[in-house]
Amino acid sequence: MRGIAGIGDKVWNDSLAMTVGAIGTTGFAPALIAALTHVAPFNYSVIFAYCNSARPLDLFDTFPPAKRRVFVDDYQAGPYLLDPVFIAKPEAWGPGPHRVADLAPDRFPQSQYFRSYYVQTGLSEEIAFFAPINRETRVVISLMRDAARLPPFAARERKRLSSVAPLVAAASVQNWKDIEGRFSGRARGRKIEETERILASAFRRFGEGRLTGREAEVVELVLKGNSSEAIGKRLGIATGTVRIHRKNIYMKLAISSQGELFSRFVASIPRGLAPEE
Repeated sequence: MRGIAGIGDKVWNDSLAMTVGAIGTTGFAPALIAALTHVAPFNYSVIFAYCNSARPLDLFDTFPPAKRRVFVDDYQAGPYLLDPVFIAKPEAWGPGPHRVADLAPDRFPQSQYFRSYYVQTGLSEEIAFFAPINRETRVVISLMRDAARLPPFAARERKRLSSVAPLVAAASVQNWKDIEGRFSGRARGRKIEETERILASAFRRFGEGRLTGREAEVVELVLKGNSSEAIGKRLGIATGTVRIHRKNIYMKLAISSQGELFSRFVASIPRGLAPEE
């Protein structure tokens, strides 16, 4: 007989029992990840907590040191602001699992978040469970596959992961129900609207005095992974006009590539936007 996740009943029930029994202890995260290995194979996992625009908290991960530098240290330094998982609207915060590529704009592989940061991870795919604590705070459990070792998740594997998603979310919410208290008071107090305003301000300040308001809008949409065609539709201008704006942006900032644009933006992020926990 097969269990809820398409695996043996005893294996799944035993791993689930260990996970539930560990709620409220330091053993919860490793027990949860161990249980998920019985549902579908993956190479790495990380659990981040997000609260408005605050620097994400790394609650648990299975990265070796070299990988951790990219996935955690570099990520927390600023690239998280362009992560489709971070940008996802509250209405998308269902349990999942969510494929990062599905949460992203139309050309995620062409985005500078992907080219300048995500490509360094060497992943074939990342899939994430969302556990909303409240409207401002959520815990995200990510399962990752190394491109050199495993292909992207197959449809049947995503289906099995989907069948356990409500359990993953419910247990995670219970375990991390007080996680908001680990963020600074400033971050806790920010509402969604204020967070969006702060992020918009960061993009607006980038290139201030050199870029026009329209060019700043184009920079934001480019960095978030939108194609020139999508930007044109979003702003109500021709695709050719978008390309002219991009050319002018490069000239004004004295850069020659989207990679340089991404690096300049990350370096310009004020420390106050991503406060330490």
